[in-house]
Amino acid sequence: MKQALVLFFLLVMLFAAGCTASGDGSGELVVDNVWGRSSPMVAQNGAFYLTISNDSGEDEQLLSADTDACGTVELHEMYMKENDVMGMRPVPGGSIAIPSGETVELKVGGMHVMCIDKQAAFEVGDTIPIILSFSNAGEIEVTAEIRESEMGGMEMEGKMEEGGSR
Repeated sequence: MKQALVLFFLLVMLFAAGCTASGDGSGELVVDNVWGRSSPMVAQNGAFYLTISNDSGEDEQLLSADTDACGTVELHEMYMKENDVMGMRPVPGGSIAIPSGETVELKVGGMHVMCIDKQAAFEVGDTIPIILSFSNAGEIEVTAEIRESEMGGMEMEGKMEEGGSR
């Protein structure tokens, strides 16, 4: 009985040491504030926004996103073209870097998850599951809340065009 108790104690200590040994990777990848703009069915496309905090101890990349709510999902960015015209294009390289110890915000007027060929209207209060694929963390399922269209304080001057190269 005494040997079993000592063995149990040693196993618990080893397990605890394994759980607390962190090196650089003491944290985790956290995705929050996931939301999308409301838009009627007549609008073919939509967008999702979110914040990714990387406390995992290693650089990470958002590789892709997927949801049944869209025919195609791409990682996009807004950019300034000639004559103060805003453009939208897939992110260069096809992925979004999330350096270790940093937070990356996908927001209105910047990087975002583009929903092409929406399968239904995005109505305020709806929730849409999205699967995010990361280079190290693998797949993480999140839920986007559909909210009123908001510009986040950004003034959109001029017009916006879609396009650009991958």
